[in-house]
Amino acid sequence: MPSSKKIKDILKHVKECSPGQDEFYQATQEVLYSLKPLLDIDKRYIEYNILERIIVPERTVIFRINWLDDAGKIQTNVGYRVQFNSSIGPYKGGLRFHPTVNLGIMKFLGFEQIFKNALTGLQIGGAKGGSNFDPKGKSDNEIMKFCQAFMSELYKHIGKHKDVPAGDIGVGAREIGYLFGQYKRLTGEFEGVLTGKGLSWGGSNTRKQATGYGSVYFAENFLNRYNMTLKGKRCAISGSGNVAIYTIEKLYDMGAIPISCSDSKGTIYQKDGIDLKALKVIKEIHHQSLEEYATVDCKCQYIPVSKYPEGGHAVWHLECDIAFPSATQNELTLVDAKALHKNGCLLINEGANMPTTEDALAFIKENKILFAPGKAANAGGVATSQLEMSQNASMAQWSFEEVDIKLRTIMQNIFKTAYDTSVEFDCEGDLVTGANIAGFRKVANSMIDQGAV
Repeated sequence: MPSSKKIKDILKHVKECSPGQDEFYQATQEVLYSLKPLLDIDKRYIEYNILERIIVPERTVIFRINWLDDAGKIQTNVGYRVQFNSSIGPYKGGLRFHPTVNLGIMKFLGFEQIFKNALTGLQIGGAKGGSNFDPKGKSDNEIMKFCQAFMSELYKHIGKHKDVPAGDIGVGAREIGYLFGQYKRLTGEFEGVLTGKGLSWGGSNTRKQATGYGSVYFAENFLNRYNMTLKGKRCAISGSGNVAIYTIEKLYDMGAIPISCSDSKGTIYQKDGIDLKALKVIKEIHHQSLEEYATVDCKCQYIPVSKYPEGGHAVWHLECDIAFPSATQNELTLVDAKALHKNGCLLINEGANMPTTEDALAFIKENKILFAPGKAANAGGVATSQLEMSQNASMAQWSFEEVDIKLRTIMQNIFKTAYDTSVEFDCEGDLVTGANIAGFRKVANSMIDQGAV
């Protein structure tokens, strides 16, 4: 059967078996169609039914979470852990606590994680998990109670050689601490079963900074390949969490000018560069909206959500050289892509997971804008998580500089792998194809080696 017909049949099956899971369908469609050049020359992947196997999680766990709020009332949420593929190592992927979490989101993120983890060159499989619990507006005690209830169900399915979750949106150092404490209480084991831990009890230096730093390192490698650098480049960044904050920090280190950040209420635009110190105080210490930033820095322009362009987002309508979408999935639309192109954007470097919509990506490719897909560009976080696992296994802790050097090397290698693969398949610079084929090939070959498991 021709590969295109095979892909079409599989995607039809995905839609029938996973109704309403639009993000999962979008992710599988992008990956499978980009694999066509590989499938056409290596028939093993169709012969061994790898495509049918790789789109189905090895295990999906859905569970109820009951917890007690500060008023003494029982609250109920839904928890998930999608253990997608363990062909090259134990499951690895974050936990997300956000009201938008559902099975389709978890499957999309877990599926992407397979290939992202493979690209790092480290021995880790793909997984994702979380809950529709919203930490916003909750007291520390309520968050602790929820995390303890969540781990009371999850602990049965994880372990240092089985599945090692990390943080994600809504799950930071505080939540990891509560989750780890409950795991230790239930199992009596102090082991590296979670990453993102506190530095005094098994955490890794640079873990908080890793995704943002790694994203910038990847962008620098991409630009270098075309005889450019980040120095002096005006960079638009979305988001204001860890990824965005430490993207901004590293951009300053590289001599670039980060001109924006955003949250659910609006966008900050600052022509001469975001005040990183003020941003950290507002977001990391006071956990306030960017509206507060606008009150303490009169040089900035604050654009509320209500003023966003129809079908788009204000942050992508600013004049910039490089765009770093670093907030959430499908945040950069076709309207936004057209605005970036009109304003002369050279590179779109994804710091979030699948932040670019399908039609926007098609426009970007058609107009030959350099594009770094999230599974390659934002792999720094999971790479450093695995470095934390290595440190835990040896009961050691490496310095900030040691981990940062390893991170920089890993991101350089990820870029080289994706770029070289794009050259191999006659689509030089198409890193969507290069990253997908490189990640898939490593996982698929391992699946073939291990037989029908």
